[in-house]
Amino acid sequence: MARLMVMLIALAPVMALAGPVGVGDPEAGEQLAASCAACHGSDGNSSVSAWPKIAGQHEDYAARQTRLVRDGLRDVPEMIPFVMNLSDQDIADIAAFYATQSLEPGVADEDLVDLGRRIYMDGNRQTGVPACAACHGPAGEGVLGSHYPVVRAQHADYSADRLRRYRAGEINGDDDPYSLMMVGVAARLTDEEIEAVSSFMEGLHRAR
Repeated sequence: MARLMVMLIALAPVMALAGPVGVGDPEAGEQLAASCAACHGSDGNSSVSAWPKIAGQHEDYAARQTRLVRDGLRDVPEMIPFVMNLSDQDIADIAAFYATQSLEPGVADEDLVDLGRRIYMDGNRQTGVPACAACHGPAGEGVLGSHYPVVRAQHADYSADRLRRYRAGEINGDDDPYSLMMVGVAARLTDEEIEAVSSFMEGLHRAR
């Protein structure tokens, strides 16, 4: 936990500058999102576990990640044909539309829940892995405006792939503080911990 807090303090001045580019129009975004539906679903709930659910995702986070892909800083080659000609406003509109959609709940593997809960809520103090809940919240809601995304109900396959990529050192450009942070967080995760925490996040539901 102390290690994570040091990282957060060091990155805070950079994060403060990473606000949203513009206000999105959900109605305009609904029209533009037609090309996204093949992978992410018409309402942002993808039916393929390798492709992320984006329904209910924070608008600022989704817009920024899409700009990173468009600008060649985040490596998602299959998205390039769909985003390469989008303006910042187009992207903001699409993100605003998906932010208004309801995220469908997922189900965790019961055999992985105990380990997944420990990693998500408490981390692994012996190996220096911080708790996921420190940034993403106990219910996986993330933090609006701080680029900490919603992770609840996300496909476990997608989350596990992202964590493995971070563990391998994949970042979204040298100046991206958020992926640099995640590389540090994931560096000491084992394969077993990644599978378990990803499954646990898929089963997380909104706090009532």
